[in-house]
Amino acid sequence: MVGLLFGSLAVCLILTVPIAIALAISTLCVIMAGYPAAMLNMLAQAMVTSIDNYALMAIPFFMLLGIIMEKTGIAAGLINLAEAMVGSKPGGLGTAAIVACMFFAAISGSGPACVAAIGTIMIPAMKQQGYDSAYCGALLASGSTIGPVIPPSIPMIVYGATVGVSVTGLFASGVIPGLLMGGVLIWYNKRVSKKRGYKGSDTANVDKKAVLKESIWAILMPVIVLGGIYAGVFTPTEAAVVGVVYALFVGKFVYRQLTLQKFLDGLLEAAVLSASVMIVMGGASTFGRILTLEKVPTLLANTLLGISDSPVIIMLMINVLLLIDGMFIDTTSSIILFAPLLCPIATQLGYDLTYFGLVMCVNLCIGFLTPPLGVNLFVAQKVSGAKLESVIKEVWPMIIILALLLVVIIAFPQLSLFLPKLLGLI
Repeated sequence: MVGLLFGSLAVCLILTVPIAIALAISTLCVIMAGYPAAMLNMLAQAMVTSIDNYALMAIPFFMLLGIIMEKTGIAAGLINLAEAMVGSKPGGLGTAAIVACMFFAAISGSGPACVAAIGTIMIPAMKQQGYDSAYCGALLASGSTIGPVIPPSIPMIVYGATVGVSVTGLFASGVIPGLLMGGVLIWYNKRVSKKRGYKGSDTANVDKKAVLKESIWAILMPVIVLGGIYAGVFTPTEAAVVGVVYALFVGKFVYRQLTLQKFLDGLLEAAVLSASVMIVMGGASTFGRILTLEKVPTLLANTLLGISDSPVIIMLMINVLLLIDGMFIDTTSSIILFAPLLCPIATQLGYDLTYFGLVMCVNLCIGFLTPPLGVNLFVAQKVSGAKLESVIKEVWPMIIILALLLVVIIAFPQLSLFLPKLLGLI
């Protein structure tokens, strides 16, 4: 039955069937082949029960928050601040783009949304300063992988709801790794910029105090959202709603760019994006139940533990599996599919599930950069106007750097667990 399950899934994916439908079809094939007909009801029930989760309500609100930021100029305010801070140094615009991605990540939690919001503003400015179009696209795509790592994070919400781990603890675990990801990309950008002669922008006449004053409303958003979560004032779901209300207020009365039409467009866009996530969760939930019935988690655990008894080696093997998986399946689907399979192994090896969730998120975010899926890559290519082959060529060194950082995060769990333990979240 396991062969039929994965075989039918592989056929569906090869035929480019949407992942949610592919998961449902493969599940139906197995049920019809070897289970009672009454089991067919399980698919429909799982489609509903898997998304009947309070924590998952945060997803549409965080998506709406990122969209409102893009449409009302809040994202532009963050970019202006980042450029004023670091834009005058060699490679300054590239550094500013990464810093802006980190700012945006602390509010939105979505990688592709970060590429679209930051890239549409920064890439044209970078090209005017002589940056190569393909490099611009690769840098923005890489910088936007930070989005789902620095809290809030949509993949972390999905992981927490799937495994039953504190979302607040997961958010805290992503702060230091997310900052490290930004740091290594800034270092790489400076080296490339010096080699290629990418100069900074002229900020001599820019009133940095005025820029800071104008951006203060945007800066306060992550302070309110994340500060409220860690202080225990509200849950991540409530924080998402608070963030949306705050963004609506700032967009309407401070930046004065929010219109009824923009708001309605944002609601529609967030609804479509959220629905796609929820449908995937429904199909993947049923797929996961079949895996459990077929004792696949136990089989996988015994296989890995039979190869080696070293926790580090097994963890590296798991991450190779996830890196390959991230090339073909989106982050949300991968978490729903593999978290129930791999978390028992991680627990057996003595790893904290909060730490393991962070490792999964960082790993799968690298998949945003790897073809054939590479969501960030395709969005950045479209925004930059460069050829996809050229963007891929430029992005490979950044993938290697992020992969090496992932090894460091795996080798030193305290990088992820220091802040959650300090705040008493785990």
